[in-house]
This record gives sequence, C-alpha cells and structure tokens, in this order.
Amino acid sequence: MASGNAIRGSRVGAGPMGEAERGESAPRVRVSFWCANGHETQPSFATDAQIPDTWDCPRCGFPAGQDRDNPPAPPRTEPYKTHLAYVRERRSDADGEAILAEALAKLRGEI
Repeated sequence: MASGNAIRGSRVGAGPMGEAERGESAPRVRVSFWCANGHETQPSFATDAQIPDTWDCPRCGFPAGQDRDNPPAPPRTEPYKTHLAYVRERRSDADGEAILAEALAKLRGEI
C-alpha cells in the first residue's frame, strides 16, 4: 500500500527548473597549464577571477605553469631523516660522549 507521500524519492531543491532556478552561471575562461612532465591541464576560471601563476597537475602532482616551453621545476623532496640524524646535526661526538658519561654517572649513583 502506498504511504501517500507524494514527494518520495526526491530531494529538497530538486526540480526541472535547472538554470532558471539557480540563476545564470558566471562567464568562464579555460587556461592551459603545463607541468615538467608535459601534461596539460585546462581548469576553467570566472572571467573576472585572478588567474594563479601555478596550478597543481592532477596527473603527477607537480606544479604547472602557463608557459609551455618553461614549466616550473618539480619540487625537491628531502629524504626522510630519523631522530638520530637530527640529533647528530645538533650535537658533536664530543658532546654526545659527555652527555652519555653524565647519564651513566647518574645511573651508577656517582652524582
């Protein structure tokens, strides 16, 4: 038996009106961006919007620029550093020996 709900299966705001209900969309312009791998991306922008200098390539993730012959260089990724690598940057071997000697003296009860 039908429940009597006439709008079952539709959502709020749905309707056949489309563009007339939402209003006119802003005039658009498509701008080409190229990445270092030669991929072309063409996002669309409103004609009165400020176009960015770079855009992320959706295929490889590298930055893309508007100059096809001179795209921006891919970012340089730094290798992962361990905690020990950061400690070695801050401390010399002599500092490490002094800290170790002090810690061992505390453990032995000499201090």
